Amino acid sequence: MNVKKVVDKLKKDYPGRKIIFNDNQNPTEIVCEFQPTSENPNQSAIIAVIDKIVPHYHKISTELYEVLNGPVTLYVDNQKHVLQNGETFEIKPGKIHYAKGKEAWIRCTSTPGWTAEDHLLVKK
Repeated sequence: MNVKKVVDKLKKDYPGRKIIFNDNQNPTEIVCEFQPTSENPNQSAIIAVIDKIVPHYHKISTELYEVLNGPVTLYVDNQKHVLQNGETFEIKPGKIHYAKGKEAWIRCTSTPGWTAEDHLLVKK
């Protein structure tokens, strides 16, 4: 992933918004919180640029993935879904999911808003 290029574009498109790396040394996912839960607890939204999102699930929130620049391969409860630009996929609570791409851009909307307590990693 070209981290500098991704961060520069996110800063340009979403000035002043928080940018988060899943790993500071070798990120496989970069997230920009453009509609954080702190501003609207009922719904949050991010832009995620992904090579790989680690398997996780949510107890409460429903996520809607919208592919902005794909393709993205999304795995939900071990079922593979290949999504192209403009396609969406809704992920209900309790569904283990992860995604792979090659610097793919998605918009992820979470209802209610995303919280760290509701983001549960799946241990291998």
